[in-house]
Amino acid sequence: MVAEDYDSFWLWAGVKPQPVLGQAKSIYILAGEVRANNPKQFRLLRPVTPNISDVELWLVVRVETLDWPLQVQSQIIELAETWDKQGRPLTGIQIDFDSQTRNLKNYASFLEVFRAALPVRFKLSITGLLDWSANGDPMALSSLADVVDEAVFQTYQARETIAGYEQWLERLRDLPMPFRLGLVQGGLWREPENLEKIPNFRGFVVFLVNPPAK
Repeated sequence: MVAEDYDSFWLWAGVKPQPVLGQAKSIYILAGEVRANNPKQFRLLRPVTPNISDVELWLVVRVETLDWPLQVQSQIIELAETWDKQGRPLTGIQIDFDSQTRNLKNYASFLEVFRAALPVRFKLSITGLLDWSANGDPMALSSLADVVDEAVFQTYQARETIAGYEQWLERLRDLPMPFRLGLVQGGLWREPENLEKIPNFRGFVVFLVNPPAK
């Protein structure tokens, strides 16, 4: 998979910006995280908006637990408002949380509370696991669709594309929400036929990685 063939990217902490970002139409930038061992703290990783213009910009929060106090929620929204005032207006916030499929109902309830606190000018995006499409409760998925503007399903783990991803993608056809597929830079990826014909499919997001050390 060659990143230059795409126009939407994740830029994670510790990953050096690459020339391919110059062709980006949208960039999802990791801004901070909430760790399971310290859920009362929003750990800031990028205090200011990078010097990027003319793109759809998303602020990403990596989450290990949903057990947040309101002060953490307020800090995240405050950071989003700060980014929105610097250079390119902010499109929205993406919550990067690997919710277990059996807990999707609780995740939808959490997101509903977060969405209610989020200023209406910001969209809400989430990352998702391929297993949701196969084993997720339809009512829970419908609840997620009522709250989020999009989901980006990860087709990889670490730097490797998930083996047999084709069978999982086939089950995304009936998802009740707009979605994109997350690809990893350099991964083994071949686009399935008729993917573009799925009604709620909105394209791809490439997870950029640093090149291996020589």
